[in-house]
Amino acid sequence: MVPVAFQDPIYDFVAVLLTERGLSQNTADAYECDLEQLAAFAAGRGRREWREVSGDDLSLWLETLTAGGAKPHSVRRKLSAARTFAKHLFTTGARRDDFSALAQGPRTTRPLPDSLTEREVEALMAAPVAGTARGARDRAMLELMYGSGLRVSELCALPMSAVDAEGGFLRVLGKGAKERVVPVGRAALKALRDYLAIGRPQLVTRHTTGGALFLSERGVAISRKTFWTSLRELSRRAGIGRDVNPHLLRHSFATHLLAHGADLRAIQEMLGHADIATTQIYTLLERRRLLSEHAARHPRKNMRV
Repeated sequence: MVPVAFQDPIYDFVAVLLTERGLSQNTADAYECDLEQLAAFAAGRGRREWREVSGDDLSLWLETLTAGGAKPHSVRRKLSAARTFAKHLFTTGARRDDFSALAQGPRTTRPLPDSLTEREVEALMAAPVAGTARGARDRAMLELMYGSGLRVSELCALPMSAVDAEGGFLRVLGKGAKERVVPVGRAALKALRDYLAIGRPQLVTRHTTGGALFLSERGVAISRKTFWTSLRELSRRAGIGRDVNPHLLRHSFATHLLAHGADLRAIQEMLGHADIATTQIYTLLERRRLLSEHAARHPRKNMRV
């Protein structure tokens, strides 16, 4: 049971959420449940009302939740409820301070991107059936995605006019309709020329309109779903024993460039990242790879300490 001295301010707060802030009943109920849990914890520490609850009480409650196995996102949600409530108590004059000001939730750890090995990339590039229109298209798409770090949406939307074969670059329309110029390597250029000379003419049908670079077997601009389906089929043919999605090729592009000494700012520009912090995640991936290599191969790795 939550003492009345704790419960009444919670009821008042929930009423404000519903009537003045327009929150849904489910959201208001979630706030109420979280605050009742905090109130019960504070009462168990001898607090008799909200004016006696301290930042240490809140921090210890959060630590107790984490130690008890609560998920980080759940703990962060409860902290958010406590912060909103603490500000309500302060603005309404029920407290002279914000007891949640110094409390911190569990840190969010961003998962590191996965990537293919260079050997897996070679096997994947060899998987399309040579001498067929579809095989030429798939090889050119794979080479471009891995060779230039394109998003699948950018790849499928490429017009014929985007390719400058002589200059060795592509004009890509990325997020926010921002255009960027990306280099195209020799392997990708060769695959593109083969596709344009042999593959694309065979894929043109009466349905073909506009100037889409990559066509489906119906003769229209290839969709992301169609390419994804082809990629799954090719990865199985290549013997890659895990799920391969288009973004994995983009991650592999950045990871392999960095491993071979490319400048991070150059990778940022090629990927079309607005913020360098987004690109820096690949430095963590490379650091993890180096640590793994060191641990596995250093001659004194088995020394006891």
